[in-house]
Amino acid sequence: MEVREQSIQLKTSLEVAHMRRPGRAVAEVLRALRHSIRAGAATEDVASDAERLIEKLGVEAALKGYRGFPRAVCVSVNHVAVHGVPGDHVLAENDIVTVDLTLRKDGWHGDSAWTYLVGVGTPDTRRLLRAAWTATVCGIQAAVAGSRFGNVGEAIEEAAKRYGCSVLDRFVGHGIGRSIHEEPMVLHTGEAGTGGPIVPGMVFTIEPILSLGEAGVYALHDGWSMVTSDHSLCAQFEQTVAVFSDRTEVLTWNGGQEALRADFPPF
Repeated sequence: MEVREQSIQLKTSLEVAHMRRPGRAVAEVLRALRHSIRAGAATEDVASDAERLIEKLGVEAALKGYRGFPRAVCVSVNHVAVHGVPGDHVLAENDIVTVDLTLRKDGWHGDSAWTYLVGVGTPDTRRLLRAAWTATVCGIQAAVAGSRFGNVGEAIEEAAKRYGCSVLDRFVGHGIGRSIHEEPMVLHTGEAGTGGPIVPGMVFTIEPILSLGEAGVYALHDGWSMVTSDHSLCAQFEQTVAVFSDRTEVLTWNGGQEALRADFPPF
Protein backbone atom coordinates (compact mmCIF):
# COMPACT_ATOMS: atom_id res chain seq x y z
CA MET A 1 0.00 0.00 0.00
CA GLU A 2 1.06 3.58 -0.54
CA VAL A 3 1.85 5.28 2.76
CA ARG A 4 -0.16 8.46 3.30
CA GLU A 5 2.51 10.88 4.40
CA GLN A 6 -0.01 13.41 5.75
CA SER A 7 -1.18 10.92 8.41
CA ILE A 8 2.30 10.22 9.74
CA GLN A 9 3.19 11.89 13.04
CA LEU A 10 6.74 13.17 12.55
CA LYS A 11 8.79 13.42 15.74
CA THR A 12 10.99 16.31 16.84
CA SER A 13 14.52 15.72 18.16
CA LEU A 14 13.20 16.29 21.69
CA GLU A 15 10.46 13.70 21.19
CA VAL A 16 12.99 11.19 19.88
CA ALA A 17 15.06 11.86 23.00
CA HIS A 18 12.03 10.90 25.10
CA MET A 19 11.67 7.70 23.06
CA ARG A 20 15.26 6.67 23.75
CA ARG A 21 14.32 5.97 27.38
CA PRO A 22 11.79 3.17 26.78
CA GLY A 23 13.89 1.98 23.85
CA ARG A 24 16.95 1.47 26.02
CA ALA A 25 14.84 -0.23 28.69
CA VAL A 26 13.48 -2.68 26.08
CA ALA A 27 17.02 -3.47 24.95
CA GLU A 28 18.15 -4.04 28.54
CA VAL A 29 15.29 -6.44 29.28
CA LEU A 30 15.81 -8.45 26.10
CA ARG A 31 19.55 -8.75 26.72
CA ALA A 32 18.98 -9.89 30.31
CA LEU A 33 16.40 -12.49 29.25
CA ARG A 34 19.06 -14.52 27.46
CA HIS A 35 19.74 -16.08 30.88
CA SER A 36 16.06 -17.08 31.21
CA ILE A 37 15.89 -18.93 27.88
CA ARG A 38 17.05 -22.40 28.93
CA ALA A 39 15.93 -26.01 28.77
CA GLY A 40 13.47 -26.81 31.55
CA ALA A 41 12.12 -23.27 31.90
CA ALA A 42 8.45 -22.68 31.10
CA THR A 43 7.41 -19.75 28.94
CA GLU A 44 5.54 -18.51 32.03
CA ASP A 45 8.92 -18.33 33.81
CA VAL A 46 10.35 -16.20 31.00
CA ALA A 47 7.41 -13.80 31.26
CA SER A 48 7.74 -13.56 35.05
CA ASP A 49 11.47 -12.78 34.74
CA ALA A 50 10.65 -10.07 32.21
CA GLU A 51 8.03 -8.53 34.47
CA ARG A 52 10.47 -8.36 37.38
CA LEU A 53 13.03 -6.62 35.18
CA ILE A 54 10.43 -4.16 33.87
CA GLU A 55 9.38 -3.23 37.41
CA LYS A 56 13.01 -2.78 38.46
CA LEU A 57 13.63 -0.38 35.56
CA GLY A 58 10.64 1.77 36.48
CA VAL A 59 8.90 1.52 33.11
CA GLU A 60 5.45 0.30 32.10
CA ALA A 61 4.64 -2.90 30.23
CA ALA A 62 2.55 -1.57 27.36
CA LEU A 63 1.47 -5.02 26.11
CA LYS A 64 -0.07 -6.16 29.40
CA GLY A 65 -3.81 -5.63 28.99
CA TYR A 66 -3.41 -4.28 25.44
CA ARG A 67 -6.52 -5.54 23.63
CA GLY A 68 -6.80 -8.06 26.46
CA PHE A 69 -3.32 -9.62 26.18
CA PRO A 70 -2.60 -11.18 29.60
CA ARG A 71 1.17 -10.70 30.08
CA ALA A 72 3.94 -8.14 29.61
CA VAL A 73 5.66 -10.08 26.83
CA CYS A 74 4.78 -12.42 23.99
CA VAL A 75 6.81 -15.65 24.07
CA SER A 76 6.63 -17.56 20.78
CA VAL A 77 8.28 -20.98 20.48
CA ASN A 78 9.36 -22.81 17.31
CA HIS A 79 6.49 -22.68 14.77
CA VAL A 80 4.58 -19.99 16.69
CA ALA A 81 5.30 -16.99 14.51
CA VAL A 82 4.02 -14.23 16.77
CA HIS A 83 1.84 -13.34 19.81
CA GLY A 84 2.62 -16.49 21.79
CA VAL A 85 0.88 -16.44 25.18
CA PRO A 86 3.18 -17.43 28.09
CA GLY A 87 2.06 -20.56 29.89
CA ASP A 88 3.19 -24.00 31.03
CA HIS A 89 5.03 -24.96 27.83
CA VAL A 90 8.51 -26.15 28.88
CA LEU A 91 11.47 -25.22 26.70
CA ALA A 92 13.69 -28.00 25.38
CA GLU A 93 17.18 -28.15 23.92
CA ASN A 94 17.35 -26.70 20.39
CA ASP A 95 14.05 -24.82 20.69
CA ILE A 96 13.89 -21.41 19.10
CA VAL A 97 12.17 -18.71 21.19
CA THR A 98 11.07 -15.19 20.27
CA VAL A 99 10.25 -12.63 22.96
CA ASP A 100 8.33 -9.50 21.88
CA LEU A 101 8.22 -6.54 24.24
CA THR A 102 6.79 -3.00 24.23
CA LEU A 103 7.56 -0.60 27.08
CA ARG A 104 6.24 2.86 27.92
CA LYS A 105 7.94 5.71 29.78
CA ASP A 106 6.35 9.14 30.26
CA GLY A 107 3.81 8.33 27.56
CA TRP A 108 6.36 7.27 24.90
CA HIS A 109 6.91 3.72 23.60
CA GLY A 110 9.75 1.46 22.56
CA ASP A 111 9.12 -1.85 20.77
CA SER A 112 11.49 -4.70 20.02
CA ALA A 113 11.66 -8.48 19.66
CA TRP A 114 14.53 -10.95 19.90
CA THR A 115 14.91 -14.61 18.97
CA TYR A 116 17.01 -16.91 21.14
CA LEU A 117 18.28 -20.46 20.77
CA VAL A 118 17.93 -22.94 23.63
CA GLY A 119 21.43 -24.40 23.69
CA VAL A 120 23.60 -24.19 20.60
CA GLY A 121 20.81 -24.98 18.14
CA THR A 122 20.97 -26.99 14.93
CA PRO A 123 22.40 -25.99 11.54
CA ASP A 124 18.87 -25.08 10.40
CA THR A 125 18.00 -22.98 13.43
CA ARG A 126 21.32 -21.15 13.24
CA ARG A 127 20.72 -20.49 9.54
CA LEU A 128 17.28 -19.14 10.37
CA LEU A 129 18.63 -16.83 13.08
CA ARG A 130 21.34 -15.56 10.77
CA ALA A 131 18.74 -14.94 8.06
CA ALA A 132 16.33 -13.10 10.36
CA TRP A 133 19.07 -10.95 11.87
CA THR A 134 20.58 -10.11 8.48
CA ALA A 135 17.17 -9.28 7.00
CA THR A 136 16.42 -6.82 9.80
CA VAL A 137 19.84 -5.20 9.54
CA CYS A 138 19.45 -4.86 5.76
CA GLY A 139 16.04 -3.29 6.28
CA ILE A 140 17.48 -0.79 8.75
CA GLN A 141 20.30 0.10 6.36
CA ALA A 142 17.72 0.83 3.63
CA ALA A 143 15.56 2.97 5.94
CA VAL A 144 17.27 6.31 5.39
CA ALA A 145 15.96 9.76 4.59
CA GLY A 146 15.40 10.12 0.85
CA SER A 147 14.73 6.42 0.35
CA ARG A 148 11.32 4.76 -0.05
CA PHE A 149 9.61 2.00 1.89
CA GLY A 150 9.77 -0.33 -1.10
CA ASN A 151 13.57 -0.24 -0.76
CA VAL A 152 13.23 -1.52 2.82
CA GLY A 153 10.93 -4.36 1.78
CA GLU A 154 13.16 -5.39 -1.11
CA ALA A 155 16.29 -5.40 1.08
CA ILE A 156 14.59 -7.62 3.66
CA GLU A 157 13.14 -10.00 1.08
CA GLU A 158 16.43 -10.37 -0.80
CA ALA A 159 18.30 -11.13 2.44
CA ALA A 160 15.75 -13.81 3.36
CA LYS A 161 16.06 -15.43 -0.05
CA ARG A 162 19.84 -15.66 0.25
CA TYR A 163 19.36 -18.01 3.19
CA GLY A 164 16.50 -19.97 1.66
CA CYS A 165 13.90 -18.45 4.00
CA SER A 166 10.43 -16.95 3.54
CA VAL A 167 9.17 -13.60 4.84
CA LEU A 168 5.76 -13.88 6.53
CA ASP A 169 4.24 -10.98 4.63
CA ARG A 170 1.05 -10.94 6.68
CA PHE A 171 2.95 -9.11 9.44
CA VAL A 172 4.22 -5.54 9.07
CA GLY A 173 6.15 -2.90 10.95
CA HIS A 174 4.51 0.30 12.09
CA GLY A 175 5.00 3.84 13.26
CA ILE A 176 5.31 4.30 17.00
CA GLY A 177 5.34 7.17 19.47
CA ARG A 178 2.72 8.06 22.05
CA SER A 179 0.68 5.22 20.55
CA ILE A 180 1.99 1.69 20.11
CA HIS A 181 0.76 1.55 16.52
CA GLU A 182 0.83 4.60 14.24
CA GLU A 183 1.37 5.28 10.56
CA PRO A 184 3.33 4.38 8.50
CA MET A 185 2.76 0.72 7.79
CA VAL A 186 6.14 -0.87 7.00
CA LEU A 187 5.95 -3.80 4.58
CA HIS A 188 8.74 -6.38 4.72
CA THR A 189 8.52 -7.25 1.06
CA GLY A 190 8.56 -4.84 -1.84
CA GLU A 191 10.27 -3.33 -4.85
CA ALA A 192 12.93 -0.63 -4.74
CA GLY A 193 11.69 2.79 -5.79
CA THR A 194 8.09 2.13 -4.76
CA GLY A 195 6.13 2.90 -1.61
CA GLY A 196 5.97 6.08 0.39
CA PRO A 197 8.99 8.32 0.97
CA ILE A 198 11.10 8.02 4.11
CA VAL A 199 11.63 11.45 5.65
CA PRO A 200 13.34 12.88 8.76
CA GLY A 201 11.16 12.70 11.85
CA MET A 202 9.71 9.29 11.12
CA VAL A 203 9.95 6.70 13.90
CA PHE A 204 8.86 3.15 13.08
CA THR A 205 9.60 -0.51 13.65
CA ILE A 206 11.29 -2.93 11.29
CA GLU A 207 10.26 -6.44 12.35
CA PRO A 208 10.29 -9.12 9.64
CA ILE A 209 9.35 -12.64 10.68
CA LEU A 210 11.21 -15.29 8.68
CA SER A 211 10.35 -18.94 8.26
CA LEU A 212 12.28 -21.98 7.10
CA GLY A 213 9.19 -23.03 5.14
CA GLU A 214 6.15 -21.38 3.61
CA ALA A 215 4.68 -18.00 4.53
CA GLY A 216 1.16 -19.11 5.48
CA VAL A 217 -0.10 -18.79 9.07
CA TYR A 218 -3.24 -19.47 11.08
CA ALA A 219 -4.49 -18.58 14.59
CA LEU A 220 -4.68 -20.96 17.52
CA HIS A 221 -7.72 -21.25 19.78
CA ASP A 222 -6.20 -18.92 22.39
CA GLY A 223 -7.05 -16.07 20.03
CA TRP A 224 -3.49 -14.74 19.98
CA SER A 225 -0.87 -17.26 18.87
CA MET A 226 -0.24 -17.34 15.13
CA VAL A 227 1.51 -20.47 13.83
CA THR A 228 2.96 -21.39 10.46
CA SER A 229 0.65 -23.48 8.29
CA ASP A 230 3.39 -26.04 7.62
CA HIS A 231 4.74 -25.89 11.22
CA SER A 232 8.06 -24.53 9.99
CA LEU A 233 10.30 -22.69 12.46
CA CYS A 234 10.22 -18.89 12.73
CA ALA A 235 12.55 -16.13 13.92
CA GLN A 236 12.21 -12.37 14.33
CA PHE A 237 14.41 -9.44 15.29
CA GLU A 238 12.42 -6.23 15.70
CA GLN A 239 13.95 -2.79 16.20
CA THR A 240 12.50 0.70 16.57
CA VAL A 241 14.33 3.25 14.41
CA ALA A 242 14.29 7.05 14.17
CA VAL A 243 15.09 8.74 10.87
CA PHE A 244 17.22 11.90 10.85
CA SER A 245 18.42 13.85 7.83
CA ASP A 246 21.94 12.43 8.13
CA ARG A 247 21.43 9.06 9.82
CA THR A 248 18.96 6.46 11.08
CA GLU A 249 19.26 5.64 14.77
CA VAL A 250 18.22 2.33 16.33
CA LEU A 251 16.44 3.30 19.55
CA THR A 252 16.05 -0.23 20.93
CA TRP A 253 19.67 -1.34 20.83
CA ASN A 254 22.33 -0.78 23.52
CA GLY A 255 25.18 -2.77 22.01
CA GLY A 256 26.87 -0.18 19.79
CA GLN A 257 26.00 0.47 16.16
CA GLU A 258 28.94 -1.61 14.89
CA ALA A 259 27.25 -4.77 16.21
CA LEU A 260 24.36 -4.15 13.83
CA ARG A 261 26.71 -4.94 10.96
CA ALA A 262 27.45 -8.45 12.25
CA ASP A 263 26.05 -11.38 10.28
CA PHE A 264 24.81 -13.21 13.39
CA PRO A 265 22.87 -11.92 16.43
CA PRO A 266 25.36 -10.55 19.02
CA PHE A 267 23.72 -12.48 21.90
